[in-house]
Amino acid sequence: MANTPQSKKRARQNAKRFDINRARRSRIRTFLRKVEEAIASGDKAAATEALRAAQPELMRGVTKGVLHKNTAARKVSRLAKRVKALG
Repeated sequence: MANTPQSKKRARQNAKRFDINRARRSRIRTFLRKVEEAIASGDKAAATEALRAAQPELMRGVTKGVLHKNTAARKVSRLAKRVKALG
């Protein structure tokens, strides 16, 4: 349990950041799911649009410290490859 004023404040800050980061991760996953669903439906136009919307969201996650830069780049790359493969 936090005893010093500093550790009490840190506990409050950590709880707040946890909620914000959880919301961010959830938002990113939603955008990724939309891309996955568009790919599964076989609609290249919808998949391209969904990927175009998801890409900045992923990179925003990187700048906010929710995702590592290489993780986001890898996800974008693999999704782009799958969208491109759609006829």
